[in-house]
Amino acid sequence: MHNALIRNWWSLVVRGIIAVLIGIVSFAWPGITLTALVFLFAGYALVDGIVNLAGGVRAIERHERWGALLFEGIVGILAALATVLWPAITALALVFIIAAWAIITGIAEIAAAIRLRQYISREWILVVAGIASVIFGVLLAAVPLAGELVIALWFGAYVLVFGILLIALGLRLRHAGGTLHQGPSITVPVH
Repeated sequence: MHNALIRNWWSLVVRGIIAVLIGIVSFAWPGITLTALVFLFAGYALVDGIVNLAGGVRAIERHERWGALLFEGIVGILAALATVLWPAITALALVFIIAAWAIITGIAEIAAAIRLRQYISREWILVVAGIASVIFGVLLAAVPLAGELVIALWFGAYVLVFGILLIALGLRLRHAGGTLHQGPSITVPVH
C-alpha cells in the first residue's frame, strides 16, 4: 500500500490539472461545453454501434448468436443519429446519466476515503471530493432543465473544485511517506 500510494501520487496531480483546465474552459466558453459533451456521446455511440454491427456480422459468419450484437449495433447508430439530429432530447438524457455517474462515484470516493483513513492520518480531501461529486449529481438530477449555460457552469465549478482536490490529494500523498500506516492493500477509486 505504501509504495503504491507514493509511486502514483503524480497521476492524481495530472488528472487534477486536466480537470482544472477543463473547468477553466467551461467558464471561458460555457455555451459550447454541453454541446461538445453531447457530440462526444454521439461519436462514442456511433463507434460502439459500428463495432457491435461488425461483431454481429462475424458472429453470423461463425454460426454463433448474433441477434443481440446486431440489435446493440443498430441502437448505437440510431442513438448517434438521434443525438446529432435532436441534441436537446439527448442532452436531457445525458444530464441524468452524468448525474447518476457523479452520485455513484462520489459515494465510492467517500467509501474509499473512509478505508484510506486506516493508512493516512487525518485524510479528508477525498471525502470532500466525494461530497462535491454527490452535490453535483444531485443538482443535475434535481434541476435537469436548468439550461445549458447553468449546467455548463455547474460542470465547470465541479471539475475545477474536483481538480484542485485531486492535486491537493496527490501532493499530500507525495509528502505522506512518513505518516502512512502499514496494512492490507486497498484500491482507491478516484475518477
